[in-house]
Amino acid sequence: MDARIQTVSVDKLANVAADALVLVLAGDSAPAQLDPAIAQALKLALKLGDFDWKAGKATTLVGATGVKPARLVLSAAGKPALKSAKAALLAGLAQLKGRNVTHVAVAFVGFGTVDAALAEHAVLAAREQSYLYRHTKPSASSDPRPTKLTLLVDKADTRAARVGLERGLAIGEGIELARELANRPGNYCTPTHLADCARDMGRKHGLKVEVLDKKAVERLGMGAFLAVSQGGEEPLRFIVARYDGAARTQAPVVLVGKGITFDTGGISLKPGAEMDEMKYDMGGAASVLGALRAVVELKPKINLVVLIPACENMPSGTAVKPGDVVTSMSGQTIEILNTDAEGRLILCDALTYAERFKPSVVVDVATLTGACVIALGGVRSGMYASDDALATALSTAGDEALDPCWRMPLDDEYEEGLKTHFADVANVGSRAGGSITAAMFLKRFTKAYRWAHLDIAGTAWKGGAAKGATGRPVGLLTHFLLAQVA
Repeated sequence: MDARIQTVSVDKLANVAADALVLVLAGDSAPAQLDPAIAQALKLALKLGDFDWKAGKATTLVGATGVKPARLVLSAAGKPALKSAKAALLAGLAQLKGRNVTHVAVAFVGFGTVDAALAEHAVLAAREQSYLYRHTKPSASSDPRPTKLTLLVDKADTRAARVGLERGLAIGEGIELARELANRPGNYCTPTHLADCARDMGRKHGLKVEVLDKKAVERLGMGAFLAVSQGGEEPLRFIVARYDGAARTQAPVVLVGKGITFDTGGISLKPGAEMDEMKYDMGGAASVLGALRAVVELKPKINLVVLIPACENMPSGTAVKPGDVVTSMSGQTIEILNTDAEGRLILCDALTYAERFKPSVVVDVATLTGACVIALGGVRSGMYASDDALATALSTAGDEALDPCWRMPLDDEYEEGLKTHFADVANVGSRAGGSITAAMFLKRFTKAYRWAHLDIAGTAWKGGAAKGATGRPVGLLTHFLLAQVA
C-alpha cells in the first residue's frame, strides 16, 4: 500500500482530494473548529439517527454537500486512546469494503495530536483492511481494495507522523508476509518454501542465509528435530538468517520460530475436525520471518539471527512412536509420550543451536499448546521469560504494538510432571497447566542465555467466518527489537 502524509488543518478537511474521507472522531461532540461542510453533514447524520457517538459506530455519507470526496465516513472512537482510535479506523475502513475506492484519506479528530504511535497504527489498520489472500483463489482479485492512504495531520504533527508512517509501513510488510505464508495450504507452504522465502529475502536485502538439509542436521545431532520429521515425505529444512546491523562485537538477538508446516499429530493423530487449520502450525516461523522483513526495512543498529526448524508432522510406518526415546542436540534424552507435542521437540534442538551465537537474548515463538488458548483465548499471547527485565520489555513492546502478551509462571514445581523412568525428560506432562509444562520443557535447553517463549496458539490465526492468519506477533517482536537498539 502506498501511504503518505498530508498537512491540512481540521477546518479544511472537506477540500481533500481522495475517493473517500474517513474521520475518526473522539469524544461525544464535534470540535468547534471542524470544517463547516463536514460539521453540517455530521449534524444531519446525528439528527437522522444514522450516526451516534457510541464507540465502534460508523456510517458512510455519499455526496455530502460541500465535501470533495464522494464518500464521507464517520467513525466514533469514544475515548481518545490509541487502541480505540485503531478500532474505530478499522470500523470506518470496513464501510468501504467492496466499494470502488482506491484512495482513502484519514483524519483523527479530537485526539489532540497525531503522534508516531497513532500514525503507525493508522497505516497498520489500512493494511489490515486491504489485505486479501489471492494465492490459491484467483477469483479474489475481483474484490477491490484501497491501495493508497493519505494521513491528514496538523503541521505541528508532521515530523512525528512521518516516523510512525515509516514504522507502520515496515511492520505492515512483515505482518503481510507472515499472514501470506501462514494462509497458504500445506501443499504450497512446505519447509522448502519457507527456506526459499528466506533465501529470497537474503538476496534482496543482503542477508546471510544458510539452509541446512537432513544430512547437516544429522551431523549436528539434532535427534529430536529428526524424530518429528521422519514420518513425512517433505524434506526438513533448518533455516539460519542473519541481519548484521551493528558491530561484530555486539551480541545478537536470536529469534526462533516453530516451522511445522502441517501438523497431523503424527501417530497421536488429531481429530479430523478443523485439522485443516494445522497449516497454521508454522505461525511462529512466519512471524519471525515477518519481524526480519520489518527489520530490513527499518535498518536498526542491532544484530539479529533468525532460526527456523521446519518440517511436517505426519503418521506413517516410519513415524516416531509414543514411548520412543530420542537424543537431543544438547545430549539430553527425551521420551516422546505424545507425538502431537512435536513443536517443543524441534524447538529444543534449535535452542541448543542458538548457543553458538553467544546471544544477548533468545526469544522463541510457537503455536505450541491448546492449553494456552484455554488460558488466554485469542486476545493475548502467552509469554514466559527467564527474568523480570526481559518480561517487562516484551510486555511493553506488546502494548506499544497493540499486540499484547501476558506473563505466565515458570515455577520449578511445574517441572515435576515431566519426569520419567526412561529418559532425562518426557515431552509432555498431565493436561493441567499444559502450556506451562511445555515452557518448562523448553527452559531445560536455554541455560546458556537469557530466554523468553511466546505461545501464540491462540493469537496466530482466527477460525470461523473470519478464518485466516493474523500476522501476530510481528508487531510485538519488531517493537522489542527496536527497543534493543537503545
